Amino acid sequence: MILSRRSPRAVISIRTLQTVASHDASPSARAKAKLAFLEATRPFSPELVDSFDRHHDYLRISLTERCNLRCFYCMPEEGVELSPSSQLLTNEEIIRLATLFVKSGVTKIRLTGGEPTIRKGILEIIAQLNTLREYGLKSIAMTSNGLALHRRLPELVENGLTHLNLSLDTLDPFKFEMITRRRGHDAVLKALDVALASNLKSVKLNVVVVKGLNEAEVPDFVGLTKDNDLSVRFIEFMPFTGNKWDKAKMIPSSQLLDQISGRLTPIRTPDEPNDTARSWRIPGYRGTFGFISSMSDHFCSSCNRLRITADGKIKVCLFDAKEVSLRDELRAGASNTELLRIIGSAISGKQAKHAGMEDIDVVTNRPMILIGGTLHRAPRYIKNTAKSSGLHPVNFVQRSSRRLSTSVTRFDAAQPRLTHLDANGRASMVDVSNKSVSRRTATAQGRIYIPPIAFAMLERQYPIRELSEDPTLRAAIDKARRKGDTLTTAQLAGIMGAKRTADLIPLCHPLALSNVSVRLTVEPPGDGSNGQIGSRHSILCCATVTCEGKTGVEMEALTAVSVSLLTVWDMLKAVAGKEMEIGKIMVVRKEGGRSGDFVRSRNGE
Repeated sequence: MILSRRSPRAVISIRTLQTVASHDASPSARAKAKLAFLEATRPFSPELVDSFDRHHDYLRISLTERCNLRCFYCMPEEGVELSPSSQLLTNEEIIRLATLFVKSGVTKIRLTGGEPTIRKGILEIIAQLNTLREYGLKSIAMTSNGLALHRRLPELVENGLTHLNLSLDTLDPFKFEMITRRRGHDAVLKALDVALASNLKSVKLNVVVVKGLNEAEVPDFVGLTKDNDLSVRFIEFMPFTGNKWDKAKMIPSSQLLDQISGRLTPIRTPDEPNDTARSWRIPGYRGTFGFISSMSDHFCSSCNRLRITADGKIKVCLFDAKEVSLRDELRAGASNTELLRIIGSAISGKQAKHAGMEDIDVVTNRPMILIGGTLHRAPRYIKNTAKSSGLHPVNFVQRSSRRLSTSVTRFDAAQPRLTHLDANGRASMVDVSNKSVSRRTATAQGRIYIPPIAFAMLERQYPIRELSEDPTLRAAIDKARRKGDTLTTAQLAGIMGAKRTADLIPLCHPLALSNVSVRLTVEPPGDGSNGQIGSRHSILCCATVTCEGKTGVEMEALTAVSVSLLTVWDMLKAVAGKEMEIGKIMVVRKEGGRSGDFVRSRNGE
């Protein structure tokens, strides 16, 4: 028989009915048959069926808008306005909505963010979702960036988590910091190790592929499936508010498959019903890989997904800006019947498919961080999101179970680049062969702060023992005096340092300097009225370097100041070594070159 408005599983087999009734079947077989019978006959609410007869049995719930990464392609440059905590769904509201959806036919719930693992009470949320299995819930999944997951994952699995998707866009730790503006590559790999060794039913790796950034790593990601029961899914770069999506940065999945086929021999594998990925595998490999082609190849006709944002809005399509607030209805006292009617109204307005690539709404639709989905996510913790943490090389240890890429692929020319990195992200001297020779000048300055006794010594050309009655300090003064004239020695050291800059700084060009001028001035504390700065004694070093060449001399000026001040430290350390402090080293003036002249206001103070 066929049950009206029920799931596709509603056709009950004669064999199942016979098994339930059979007295010869074992107790275990009868129990399994009864469960299958109940599942097949469980009603599917017509409110979760849209006008195209799509049964929505998959619900994604965003637990938070916050994230502990700052992925450049996910967060708008100006940041996003986070919802006040009072506007986010409480744990109780999440469970009430989840219960309503499950009793209406949802069999799979995925927890997303932001980063769901930073939500307080996530263990309790999963444990309560796990109690919904008696109503037909089969799968409790989570999508995470893995940064803080490897220690918590065993507890999450114990509480009921069954499926995990990890987001990782590169196997290169240096590039990971370029993408996320944070460290943590090794932590994500640890999370992957723990996940693969756990009792999870499924572990998937989400890789957002952006042209010019990581497409060369696709074969290496496929290599991870050789020895691991892992599904790698390559996701086309999708447009959302503020992520500067460009069709030119989106690589169609067909091209990626061609790239893999050039090295390996992939074969098609059957897809799960309603699966967004088109799956493949390499013969002899344990795992699989697939493509989520949201942009180049719509799979909207089989879409069974609904989304609830962290602030309680239901979205029936990832790319549709329309939303309905279930939170407001909950807090206004709506009954389950009323909530289900509102949900049904939203689902009935779902379109047959989303707009094409060029027509997707990236103006009124939310950024990805505020929806909860596949891409990495990051909130507005800083206004200027172009400001990144300092990047540094990270030791990269290749693991025996993975073919990890040790190469850094070409970066998008539209992204900011360091001039001393080549197109592959490796250190490189700047080519100045096409620049013209011109007069270039740079001035840098810096300070060393010294205690009063050192200041008193420097006020006299030859320090005298009578500066102190303390025998120990008098002996230190004698030692400092034997080193010679502090300021003259430091001046000469600065000039020599400027001329040796190319020997000290690896990628600096050796230049024939026309002139190096180094001046050191002893300054007492002051209020600024006579040019003295601050409340401490100090020595101001100012260095001006000039050359006729193809590149500037800022590094030479900075080196002169640094070496001069270090020499002062060395000359005075017997007296003041524990109290001195070097700081405020900066370029204050530059003239000549393509970038034009530059003067720092108030000499950088």
